[in-house]
Amino acid sequence: MRSKLHSYDWLLFDADETLFSFDAEAGLQRLFKRYGVDFSATDYRHYQSLNKPLWQHYQAGQIDAKTLQRQRFAGWAAELGVSADELNSGFMQAMADICQPLAGARALLERARTSAKVGIVTNGFTELQEARLAQTGLRELIDVLIISEQVGVAKPHPSIFEHALQRMQQPHRERVLMTGDNPHSDVLGAQQSGLHSCWLNPKGEHYPLATPPHYTVSSLAELDQLLASPQ
Repeated sequence: MRSKLHSYDWLLFDADETLFSFDAEAGLQRLFKRYGVDFSATDYRHYQSLNKPLWQHYQAGQIDAKTLQRQRFAGWAAELGVSADELNSGFMQAMADICQPLAGARALLERARTSAKVGIVTNGFTELQEARLAQTGLRELIDVLIISEQVGVAKPHPSIFEHALQRMQQPHRERVLMTGDNPHSDVLGAQQSGLHSCWLNPKGEHYPLATPPHYTVSSLAELDQLLASPQ
Protein backbone atom coordinates (compact mmCIF):
# COMPACT_ATOMS: atom_id res chain seq x y z
CA MET A 1 0.00 0.00 0.00
CA ARG A 2 1.34 3.43 -0.91
CA SER A 3 2.19 5.85 1.87
CA LYS A 4 0.29 9.10 2.06
CA LEU A 5 2.49 11.86 0.74
CA HIS A 6 2.19 13.98 3.84
CA SER A 7 3.42 11.09 6.00
CA TYR A 8 6.94 11.47 4.59
CA ASP A 9 9.61 13.14 6.70
CA TRP A 10 11.70 14.11 3.67
CA LEU A 11 10.73 15.04 0.12
CA LEU A 12 13.66 14.93 -2.31
CA PHE A 13 13.59 16.33 -5.83
CA ASP A 14 15.67 16.20 -8.95
CA ALA A 15 16.44 19.66 -10.39
CA ASP A 16 16.50 19.79 -14.22
CA GLU A 17 13.08 19.19 -15.80
CA THR A 18 11.66 18.42 -12.36
CA LEU A 19 11.84 21.75 -10.54
CA PHE A 20 13.42 23.83 -13.32
CA SER A 21 13.07 24.12 -17.07
CA PHE A 22 16.23 23.21 -18.96
CA ASP A 23 16.37 24.49 -22.54
CA ALA A 24 19.94 23.62 -23.47
CA GLU A 25 19.57 24.80 -27.06
CA ALA A 26 18.50 28.28 -25.97
CA GLY A 27 21.36 28.38 -23.47
CA LEU A 28 23.90 27.44 -26.12
CA GLN A 29 22.54 30.05 -28.51
CA ARG A 30 22.92 32.64 -25.76
CA LEU A 31 26.46 31.47 -25.02
CA PHE A 32 27.74 31.45 -28.60
CA LYS A 33 26.13 34.77 -29.46
CA ARG A 34 28.79 36.31 -27.20
CA TYR A 35 31.40 34.93 -29.60
CA GLY A 36 29.61 36.09 -32.75
CA VAL A 37 28.39 32.58 -33.60
CA ASP A 38 24.88 31.96 -34.93
CA PHE A 39 24.38 28.60 -33.21
CA SER A 40 22.10 26.59 -35.51
CA ALA A 41 19.85 23.57 -35.10
CA THR A 42 22.53 21.54 -36.89
CA ASP A 43 25.12 22.77 -34.41
CA TYR A 44 22.84 21.72 -31.56
CA ARG A 45 22.33 18.22 -32.97
CA HIS A 46 26.10 17.81 -33.28
CA TYR A 47 26.58 19.06 -29.73
CA GLN A 48 24.05 16.57 -28.41
CA SER A 49 25.70 13.73 -30.34
CA LEU A 50 28.74 14.41 -28.15
CA ASN A 51 27.01 15.50 -24.96
CA LYS A 52 24.53 12.64 -24.50
CA PRO A 53 27.11 9.82 -24.57
CA LEU A 54 29.30 11.82 -22.20
CA TRP A 55 26.39 12.10 -19.75
CA GLN A 56 25.82 8.36 -19.99
CA HIS A 57 29.49 7.75 -19.18
CA TYR A 58 29.29 10.24 -16.31
CA GLN A 59 26.21 8.63 -14.77
CA ALA A 60 27.86 5.23 -15.11
CA GLY A 61 30.90 6.51 -13.21
CA GLN A 62 33.22 6.11 -16.21
CA ILE A 63 34.26 9.78 -16.39
CA ASP A 64 34.19 12.66 -13.93
CA ALA A 65 32.31 15.94 -14.20
CA LYS A 66 35.29 17.96 -15.38
CA THR A 67 35.95 15.53 -18.24
CA LEU A 68 32.34 15.81 -19.39
CA GLN A 69 32.41 19.60 -19.21
CA ARG A 70 35.63 19.90 -21.19
CA GLN A 71 35.09 17.24 -23.83
CA ARG A 72 31.69 18.50 -24.93
CA PHE A 73 33.19 21.92 -25.72
CA ALA A 74 36.63 20.81 -26.94
CA GLY A 75 35.85 21.30 -30.64
CA TRP A 76 34.31 24.74 -30.18
CA ALA A 77 37.16 25.77 -27.88
CA ALA A 78 39.72 24.97 -30.58
CA GLU A 79 37.68 26.77 -33.25
CA LEU A 80 37.17 29.92 -31.18
CA GLY A 81 40.61 29.98 -29.57
CA VAL A 82 39.31 29.89 -26.00
CA SER A 83 39.39 27.24 -23.30
CA ALA A 84 36.73 24.59 -22.91
CA ASP A 85 36.46 25.64 -19.26
CA GLU A 86 35.57 29.18 -20.36
CA LEU A 87 32.85 27.89 -22.67
CA ASN A 88 31.43 25.56 -20.05
CA SER A 89 31.35 28.32 -17.44
CA GLY A 90 29.65 30.63 -19.94
CA PHE A 91 27.09 27.94 -20.68
CA MET A 92 26.36 27.46 -16.98
CA GLN A 93 25.79 31.20 -16.59
CA ALA A 94 23.59 31.33 -19.69
CA MET A 95 21.47 28.50 -18.33
CA ALA A 96 21.21 30.18 -14.95
CA ASP A 97 20.01 33.33 -16.72
CA ILE A 98 17.24 31.62 -18.69
CA CYS A 99 16.15 28.65 -16.55
CA GLN A 100 13.01 29.27 -14.56
CA PRO A 101 11.10 27.14 -12.05
CA LEU A 102 8.56 24.90 -13.70
CA ALA A 103 4.90 25.74 -13.18
CA GLY A 104 3.89 24.97 -9.62
CA ALA A 105 7.42 24.44 -8.30
CA ARG A 106 7.40 27.20 -5.69
CA ALA A 107 3.91 26.35 -4.43
CA LEU A 108 4.86 22.69 -4.17
CA LEU A 109 8.04 23.39 -2.20
CA GLU A 110 6.23 25.78 0.12
CA ARG A 111 3.52 23.20 0.82
CA ALA A 112 6.07 20.41 1.24
CA ARG A 113 7.85 22.37 3.95
CA THR A 114 4.71 22.54 6.07
CA SER A 115 4.99 18.84 6.89
CA ALA A 116 8.46 17.66 5.85
CA LYS A 117 12.00 18.70 5.10
CA VAL A 118 12.97 19.28 1.49
CA GLY A 119 16.09 18.38 -0.45
CA ILE A 120 17.48 18.35 -3.98
CA VAL A 121 19.60 15.51 -5.34
CA THR A 122 20.90 16.48 -8.76
CA ASN A 123 23.36 15.31 -11.37
CA GLY A 124 23.69 18.91 -12.51
CA PHE A 125 26.80 20.96 -11.90
CA THR A 126 27.53 23.16 -8.91
CA GLU A 127 27.98 26.44 -10.77
CA LEU A 128 24.54 26.23 -12.38
CA GLN A 129 22.62 24.77 -9.46
CA GLU A 130 23.76 27.34 -6.91
CA ALA A 131 23.32 30.32 -9.25
CA ARG A 132 19.86 29.22 -10.33
CA LEU A 133 18.62 28.58 -6.80
CA ALA A 134 19.91 31.97 -5.69
CA GLN A 135 18.45 33.85 -8.67
CA THR A 136 15.00 32.27 -8.32
CA GLY A 137 14.86 32.64 -4.54
CA LEU A 138 14.22 28.92 -4.04
CA ARG A 139 17.38 28.25 -2.04
CA GLU A 140 15.63 29.27 1.17
CA LEU A 141 13.10 26.48 0.62
CA ILE A 142 15.75 23.75 0.39
CA ASP A 143 17.09 22.10 3.54
CA VAL A 144 19.70 19.89 1.85
CA LEU A 145 21.32 20.36 -1.57
CA ILE A 146 23.21 17.35 -2.94
CA ILE A 147 25.15 17.89 -6.19
CA SER A 148 26.82 14.93 -7.88
CA GLU A 149 29.84 16.99 -8.93
CA GLN A 150 30.60 17.62 -5.25
CA VAL A 151 29.91 14.05 -4.12
CA GLY A 152 31.99 12.45 -6.88
CA VAL A 153 29.30 10.03 -8.08
CA ALA A 154 26.07 10.55 -9.99
CA LYS A 155 22.57 9.14 -9.74
CA PRO A 156 21.57 6.32 -9.91
CA HIS A 157 24.67 5.21 -7.98
CA PRO A 158 23.68 4.33 -4.40
CA SER A 159 26.58 6.35 -2.99
CA ILE A 160 24.99 9.69 -3.81
CA PHE A 161 21.80 8.67 -2.03
CA GLU A 162 23.81 7.35 0.92
CA HIS A 163 25.56 10.72 1.06
CA ALA A 164 22.19 12.46 1.02
CA LEU A 165 20.84 10.26 3.81
CA GLN A 166 23.90 11.01 5.91
CA ARG A 167 23.36 14.75 5.42
CA MET A 168 19.70 14.20 6.36
CA GLN A 169 20.71 12.56 9.67
CA GLN A 170 19.68 9.06 8.53
CA PRO A 171 15.87 9.20 8.46
CA HIS A 172 13.84 6.02 8.00
CA ARG A 173 14.16 5.26 4.31
CA GLU A 174 10.51 4.40 3.82
CA ARG A 175 9.71 7.92 5.01
CA VAL A 176 11.76 9.54 2.23
CA LEU A 177 10.22 10.24 -1.20
CA MET A 178 12.38 11.01 -4.25
CA THR A 179 10.67 12.76 -7.19
CA GLY A 180 12.22 13.14 -10.62
CA ASP A 181 11.59 12.98 -14.35
CA ASN A 182 14.22 10.34 -15.17
CA PRO A 183 13.17 6.72 -14.52
CA HIS A 184 16.75 5.48 -14.49
CA SER A 185 18.61 8.06 -12.42
CA ASP A 186 15.77 9.25 -10.16
CA VAL A 187 13.29 6.40 -9.72
CA LEU A 188 15.64 3.43 -10.01
CA GLY A 189 18.28 5.23 -7.98
CA ALA A 190 15.80 5.82 -5.16
CA GLN A 191 14.51 2.25 -5.29
CA GLN A 192 18.01 0.79 -5.10
CA SER A 193 18.58 2.79 -1.91
CA GLY A 194 15.32 1.75 -0.26
CA LEU A 195 13.55 5.09 -0.77
CA HIS A 196 10.06 5.66 -2.09
CA SER A 197 9.84 7.16 -5.56
CA CYS A 198 7.64 9.43 -7.64
CA TRP A 199 7.99 9.71 -11.41
CA LEU A 200 7.19 13.08 -12.96
CA ASN A 201 5.85 12.09 -16.38
CA PRO A 202 4.39 15.15 -18.14
CA LYS A 203 4.38 13.52 -21.60
CA GLY A 204 2.47 10.40 -20.57
CA GLU A 205 5.29 8.08 -21.58
CA HIS A 206 5.40 4.33 -20.94
CA TYR A 207 7.39 3.46 -17.84
CA PRO A 208 10.47 1.61 -19.13
CA LEU A 209 11.61 -0.35 -16.07
CA ALA A 210 10.36 -3.49 -14.33
CA THR A 211 9.57 -2.09 -10.88
CA PRO A 212 7.13 0.82 -11.02
CA PRO A 213 7.44 3.92 -8.84
CA HIS A 214 5.21 4.40 -5.82
CA TYR A 215 3.60 7.37 -7.57
CA THR A 216 3.38 8.74 -11.09
CA VAL A 217 2.25 12.33 -11.65
CA SER A 218 1.90 14.37 -14.81
CA SER A 219 2.73 17.73 -13.23
CA LEU A 220 4.00 19.38 -10.09
CA ALA A 221 0.47 20.67 -9.53
CA GLU A 222 -0.76 17.07 -9.34
CA LEU A 223 1.91 16.26 -6.79
CA ASP A 224 0.93 19.38 -4.86
CA GLN A 225 -2.68 18.18 -4.80
CA LEU A 226 -1.59 14.82 -3.42
CA LEU A 227 0.30 16.60 -0.68
CA ALA A 228 -2.80 18.59 0.18
CA SER A 229 -5.24 15.65 0.11
CA PRO A 230 -6.47 14.31 3.47
CA GLN A 231 -5.59 10.82 4.62
